[in-house]
Amino acid sequence: MPLPRVAITVGDPAGIGPEIAAVAAVDPRVLEVCVPIVLAPPAGVRVTQGQVSAQAGQAAYEVIVDAVSRAQAGQVDAIATAPVSKEAFALAGLPWKGHTDLLAHLTGTPFVAMMFESPALRVVLATVHVPLREVPALITRDRIERTIALTAAELPRFGVAVPRLAVAGLNPHAGEHGLMGKEDQDVLAPAIAASQTAGIDVAGPFPADTVFLRAHRGEFDAVIACYHDQGLIPVKLLAFGQAVNVTLGLPVIRTSVDHGTAFDIAGTGRADAGSMIEAVRLAAKLVPRPWSLVPGK
Repeated sequence: MPLPRVAITVGDPAGIGPEIAAVAAVDPRVLEVCVPIVLAPPAGVRVTQGQVSAQAGQAAYEVIVDAVSRAQAGQVDAIATAPVSKEAFALAGLPWKGHTDLLAHLTGTPFVAMMFESPALRVVLATVHVPLREVPALITRDRIERTIALTAAELPRFGVAVPRLAVAGLNPHAGEHGLMGKEDQDVLAPAIAASQTAGIDVAGPFPADTVFLRAHRGEFDAVIACYHDQGLIPVKLLAFGQAVNVTLGLPVIRTSVDHGTAFDIAGTGRADAGSMIEAVRLAAKLVPRPWSLVPGK
């Protein structure tokens, strides 16, 4: 059978993206599972390594648009992205905070979620790149129910036939029955109950200081975190360099690294391509094979 074609975007060209993309594209572990296709800005784009700029942000954006267009046209089977700079996007006048909301826009997808997949822990974020002070207002019953449903629907692609999900509480001790905040009992608990009624194996809200440990020990297949750092601190503590960022809900397959642009080490030869390699390999694994589409197989 032909190997799947995976587009590797280089991300912000002033960061470590071009380096790790180049390393991943020739790694034997990548070549045994896919045909990598590196997508980079045209040679005429001028950026300074290690410096945030509008030019770099615009160039990164245009490469992402190209990758999505190729995926939609069937020219590639999946996309693996190197990191972009949110600041560079802003300098270029782009309204998106990163890949996740941009990819949703480009594909016309109304609801997506960011998941980090690793051997140690799997986490889905209910909110992503928003200020912490705005998180409570964004934690609505509808958002939590949709995140739970999307996670349950997508995890079979990752080998989890009947996902066991947990929801991390927003407040300390998951609110302690309203003593430390009412969002857990007034918003999260009803959303979880409704999801259970819909047939999803989900529990919580659980105190965030223990639920990730319980998942790491095998009690849950994924934890839904209320905000960015709540979910990513445990993932990066346990599996930095091995974790892969996956956008759930898109009509195209997209994976990415578990780190940023690392402008401080760009061009020094110190960049670790481990997460990029894992991202490409997972993208290839997620491509449906002909035999996986046959009923009963």
